[in-house]
Amino acid sequence: MSQTFRLTLAQLNPTVGAIEANIAQAMDAWEQGRAAGADMVALTEMFVTGYQTQDLILKPAFAAAAERAVAALASRITDGPALGIGAPHSRDGMLFNAYYIFQGGRIAATVLKHELPNDGVFDEKRLFASAPLQGPYRVGPLRIGSPICEDAWHSEVSETLAKSGAEILLVPNGSPYHRGKPSVRTNLMVARVVETGLPLVYLNMIGGQDDQVFDGASFVVNPGGALAVQMPQFLPSITHVDFVETPEGWRAKQGLMDSLPRIVEADYHAMVMGTRDYLAKCGFRRVLLGLSGGIDSAIVATIAADAIGAENVRCVMLPSRFTSEASLQDAAEVARNLGTRLDRVSISALQAALGEALADLFAGTQPGVTEENIQSRLRGVLLMAMSNKFGEMLLTTGNKSEMAVGYCTIYGDMNGGYNPLKDLYKTRVFATCCWRNENHRPWMKGPAGVVIPPRVIDKPPSAELRENQKDQDSLPPYEVLDDILDGLIERELSVAEIVAKGHDRATVKKVEHLLYISEYKRFQSAPGTRLTKKALWLDRRYPMAMRWRDEG
Repeated sequence: MSQTFRLTLAQLNPTVGAIEANIAQAMDAWEQGRAAGADMVALTEMFVTGYQTQDLILKPAFAAAAERAVAALASRITDGPALGIGAPHSRDGMLFNAYYIFQGGRIAATVLKHELPNDGVFDEKRLFASAPLQGPYRVGPLRIGSPICEDAWHSEVSETLAKSGAEILLVPNGSPYHRGKPSVRTNLMVARVVETGLPLVYLNMIGGQDDQVFDGASFVVNPGGALAVQMPQFLPSITHVDFVETPEGWRAKQGLMDSLPRIVEADYHAMVMGTRDYLAKCGFRRVLLGLSGGIDSAIVATIAADAIGAENVRCVMLPSRFTSEASLQDAAEVARNLGTRLDRVSISALQAALGEALADLFAGTQPGVTEENIQSRLRGVLLMAMSNKFGEMLLTTGNKSEMAVGYCTIYGDMNGGYNPLKDLYKTRVFATCCWRNENHRPWMKGPAGVVIPPRVIDKPPSAELRENQKDQDSLPPYEVLDDILDGLIERELSVAEIVAKGHDRATVKKVEHLLYISEYKRFQSAPGTRLTKKALWLDRRYPMAMRWRDEG
């Protein structure tokens, strides 16, 4: 009879620094694997500590605590399946990103990461030493090679494992989401399968960590490129994969086949998960936000309701004399549709008092942006006061288009602890609102149906800081602005290349100027969900004091 091997894959959500809680999750997965007759249970990269740890891992006491937890966990795996789990490893004064295999109450194998990513959101060369190439380890009848995350993006590691006797590849990952990432992973892993002729298991974690969201979407590929298993995206999942030995080598039997969502849904799920986990992992259960009657605050309120439940969301309308009756009605309808609380605090008296206090200093000047920003900052002060008083984290609501060109007020509407929309351009905000009105999923805690009134989506965007104000008074139409920003930010195109696409040069130069002079604002902005490879934080690190401009 052919030999078989059951591998339990645990696609779970660790928390950085919560070593005991992460170990408890690992043991629960191991117990499920043992109950299912597994030969091995696998968890993801750096699961013991959570990921990414950033410089926390350089703190000797933290690294030592993690290694003590590893030793203690190994002693508990005495019978039943082997356990694979990621954690740090110290050796000869160096710190490594490691993957441990526990069997028989001991550490049976320690795999050390060879390729260290050092681009985008990753800075692993700052944290870990690069290990020499290694061979496979044995669990029962099977020799397993484990390239750790980045290792599998380079052919050398997998080919070395294949040449030294590996019969399958098990890749533990901490791979964060960006738009289109599942296809990138699949293509690269199929390349490894083609090069080695071995089946490959790609196991990824889930969960939000600061700006990053790890989306799972784990999968198994057989030689020939056939997908044997597809686990869900963004959701916790434990599944059992059966391998059977054939004359051609080990092959995975057909198993769970989940479908991956389209980009608009994936982005939305990422924002919901990022918000939910940032709150939970920072110790917050409730949020508040300024609900203006506009589209951005409406979708943030919806994201919050879907993340933590409408009963935990406080919306606040802060009208001034420039606030339209339509905006008051729209904000009330959004809150009513979602089932959130809506408070109303007028800033008119405060605005008048502040104007009186500054009257002598401002005498002889014309009202303008300064007075507009005062309104935004008064709202920010009131919202932060409520946040402090009630222990509710303030969510900020600026989209990527506004954040990119500085169409936001520092210490005003930029106040807040987290920004779900930070990496979502305004044109995508419109599309996201339409999608959410038409779709509901089991992971959403908010209500189904049309939660954002069509009038909120259709009306011209306005900050309502002066009479008859519209965003297009200060900015190009959003479809024009976003296309220019896509060129400048996402694709690093020159001014000349963007103009060649059909844009007016003066408009492109204005947008470029606004982008560069607003860097200091973004440096002080709240973190937000990363959706692209050019999110406005770790992916794009520009100087604040900078005089260069593209004269092409």
